[in-house]
Amino acid sequence: MKIYINEDNLNINAVETKEFLIESATELDIEIVDKIKDSDIVISIGGDGTFLKTARLSQKPLIGINTGTLGYLTEVSPEDIRRALKDLLDGNYNIENRMMLEGEIIKSDGETINIPESLNEIAISKNTFGVVRFDVFVNEKLINSYTADGILVCTPTGSTAYNLSCGGPIVDPGANILTLTPIAPHSILNRSIILSDNSIVDIKITELRNDTASYALYDGKAIEVFSGDTVRIKKSDKTTKIIKIENRSFIDNIREKIS
Repeated sequence: MKIYINEDNLNINAVETKEFLIESATELDIEIVDKIKDSDIVISIGGDGTFLKTARLSQKPLIGINTGTLGYLTEVSPEDIRRALKDLLDGNYNIENRMMLEGEIIKSDGETINIPESLNEIAISKNTFGVVRFDVFVNEKLINSYTADGILVCTPTGSTAYNLSCGGPIVDPGANILTLTPIAPHSILNRSIILSDNSIVDIKITELRNDTASYALYDGKAIEVFSGDTVRIKKSDKTTKIIKIENRSFIDNIREKIS
């Protein structure tokens, strides 16, 4: 078995955990490779942010070792590394295929800017002051016009991230849906909207008030957008293959890490 390691090199715990992982892998005759394309399995060391970044690197099966805080996506603790590696060698694991999103920014002059694949969400969000006005279309039909801090389009995996903080629903990661959740809307229509996974969502920025800056965020990474831009979001053909080695259900994770 060949593994590729992507760690949060700004986190001393992640760096030390990588050293222990390499030591444990060597004892088990597991090869560490320098190129992700040569690996059988990818291991992310850090928090959920590192896991999301790693998910964009490859479609190889991925497992996370948690040296962050909540670690909702990273199920292996550093002290369990040897057991986890043994389970991987013995084939004692399952793979969950998780939906990803992709998008593009369509400028008023027709220029397009690609938005990379995202495991959790693609969002529109503002800076620290002002508001954003935007229209939301689903399959070319207007749903609503919003004045708000922004809006989220999230996957079932992303339902327990930013979406949850904004009052959106918790969704089983195996569901085939998209969730629209407005961020602090100036409207009584402040509820999430559930869509089928074949929906195409267009968010057209109509006004940025009081020198507000607005951004398209893909799993937290920002691309600035301007009045007149349209952000188009849909389900990606790519998926994230998450390795599950513990007999833990979605409900178990909710009870332990969120409740």
